[in-house]
Amino acid sequence: MMKRIQMTLLAFVLLISAVSFTGCGGDDDRGGGINLFSIEDDKMLGRELRDEILANPQEYPILDQAQYPEAYAFLQDIVDDILGSGEVKYAQDFAWEVYIIDDPETLNAFAAPGGYIFVYTGLIKFLEEKDDFVGVMGHEIAHADLRHSTQQLTQQYGVATLLGLLLGEDRELLNNVLGSLLGLKFSRDDESQADQFSVIYLCETEYAANGAASFFQKLIDQGSANPPQFLSTHPNPDNRVEAINMEAEERMCDTAFDSDAQAWMAFQNSLP
Repeated sequence: MMKRIQMTLLAFVLLISAVSFTGCGGDDDRGGGINLFSIEDDKMLGRELRDEILANPQEYPILDQAQYPEAYAFLQDIVDDILGSGEVKYAQDFAWEVYIIDDPETLNAFAAPGGYIFVYTGLIKFLEEKDDFVGVMGHEIAHADLRHSTQQLTQQYGVATLLGLLLGEDRELLNNVLGSLLGLKFSRDDESQADQFSVIYLCETEYAANGAASFFQKLIDQGSANPPQFLSTHPNPDNRVEAINMEAEERMCDTAFDSDAQAWMAFQNSLP
């Protein structure tokens, strides 16, 4: 797995003098900075990070899939619905595995490279509508699909540091990279783009395309004392609500919240 990263970086080193870091989208034509990681690197880093999280149950108490098969099936169906929109570029390439973290006090979710998604029970139980939650899932899928994590890593470490991986099996550097992924803060542009693509994905599904907006609006209305990191440190939530609703309106998407309320409540009640 390390060899794939090495070969990818070597290829970029050979070309780097001809590449401008400004306005380059790497191998993703939807914008963003240059990305020294390949699609295979995203998948490898995601698997490594998943394994690190699963090996740390004290900090990340993941619900056992064998014990909660119906809850996991419910979540996977949502992910599959979004992937089926036809708008997710790496729908067939990434893993798109979902894990539930048993922490009722945390309103959060995050996606690792390669499509590994982690959702806290606190977020699930906070939301009254399935469409709100689907909007958040669309947002997290967008971060993985747009490869924001590895773009941020490229900026954070730079070419010189990442070239250390060319020297051999540099596990220490890989561990540092994984640690950075867990504490990664996306840029304003990344967050805005993930909001936008949540609408783009959901517009092609049965769900309300602006579901993420109503999630942010509920946090604003309740004045949550513990807002999720992706809300508290990024674009003004009022602006995000407006931008999401405008995106859905301009694309003439369905914004009716008509998901099965009983099924959503049963899913919530099935969790600890």
